[in-house]
Amino acid sequence: MEYRPASEHAWTKAPAENFTGDVWFGPLSQVEGALNALGVQFTPGARTDWHWHPDGQVLYVVSGAGLVQTAEGETVEISAGDVVYSPSGELHWHGARPDSPMMHLSLTTGGATVWEPRKVTDEEYGRR
Repeated sequence: MEYRPASEHAWTKAPAENFTGDVWFGPLSQVEGALNALGVQFTPGARTDWHWHPDGQVLYVVSGAGLVQTAEGETVEISAGDVVYSPSGELHWHGARPDSPMMHLSLTTGGATVWEPRKVTDEEYGRR
């Protein structure tokens, strides 16, 4: 068994080249070739850039409220307890609503996130 108390959990600021606003990562499990589990905290209005995952992604919202949008324009508002599944190769972004922080768990397999070379515009972010 490996135990890590909350006081020892390291949060790292997410790189500005893939995020808008203040976002922090907290690795939970990174076993090469297996499950990558990551806690992600977003300040109000913060969001990812457009991206996709080789084997898809499961998001479990721990706290706050956020948004998820696909390249086709489907947008859902998410809050604590919600689960979102993005299938393999689905281009999308996610982040906090403008009036709320948000934390989710990101669960992926199959390799690293594939980042598109563009930010989510304010118009895209405001689309609901």
